[in-house]
Amino acid sequence: MGRLATAVMASVLVLAAACGKTETKPAEDVAAADVAETAEADESAEAALHVDVLDCGKIDVSDLDAFSSAGDYAGQTDTFTDTCFLIRHPDGIMLWDLGLPGMLAMAGPQTQQIYTVSLDKTLTSHLKDLGLTPDDIDYLAISHSHFDHIGQAAQVQNALWLVHEDELNAMFPSDGSEAQVPADQLALFAMFNPLERKTFRGDYDVFGDGSVVIFETPGHTPGHTSLQLMMPEAGPVLLAGDLYHRSESRELKRVPRFNYDEAMTLASMDAFEARAKELGATVIIQHEPQDIDPLKGEIQ
Repeated sequence: MGRLATAVMASVLVLAAACGKTETKPAEDVAAADVAETAEADESAEAALHVDVLDCGKIDVSDLDAFSSAGDYAGQTDTFTDTCFLIRHPDGIMLWDLGLPGMLAMAGPQTQQIYTVSLDKTLTSHLKDLGLTPDDIDYLAISHSHFDHIGQAAQVQNALWLVHEDELNAMFPSDGSEAQVPADQLALFAMFNPLERKTFRGDYDVFGDGSVVIFETPGHTPGHTSLQLMMPEAGPVLLAGDLYHRSESRELKRVPRFNYDEAMTLASMDAFEARAKELGATVIIQHEPQDIDPLKGEIQ
């Protein structure tokens, strides 16, 4: 909270200084001063944006065939990192993705089908290390509703859930039926039931200043989303969710066999890459260790 507190205190001091002035100025000078103050405020907000990169688990995959409909990953193995992002802004704190189920921190590695999953530290433990508690989280958003991105919703029950309408309906069908997923996934969905929620379509500007924007990239799931960050030092950064799982998947435009819609995924890839090119953005593949490891715990 040090950076956030510093930014807030700076804003208070600027306001106090402004309120203390009694000199009458011409209208054009006042207008120019207002523009300058607005620009300074925008710069202050950008400078205060800070992202902590949290280790939310590890996924060993014994056969990558499921991750490419082209069939060229068959027999390959890989290790995915599972990452959550704590985004601190002067107007609030948001969690992006919720990692693997917290019970794994006590249960140890578990294997099911092609996946061996493990978790060293829960979100609550990560927050404690940063001097925070779950009650400090104002917003949470998930890229999508697969088990490795929703595992610790029970730990942030006081946050406002920002969710794409199509993803919400995939989790909780509007016809009252249950989502077509395994029972253990339904149990994870149930952890979202008590949360206050805000739904959206299109781009969603979380803080209203363009610094943190959730945008649609459907196909992996019906309402899959990615995240755009405007960082003070790193510049534009795009978190891809599971639009891509590996660097090769991005280079070769590989679509997992288990995606909701392949054509929709490919269209989202094109739109994502156009956005990245227009912004000159750094792209982070959230399951790719070579993208995550260099961040050393934070994006600035």
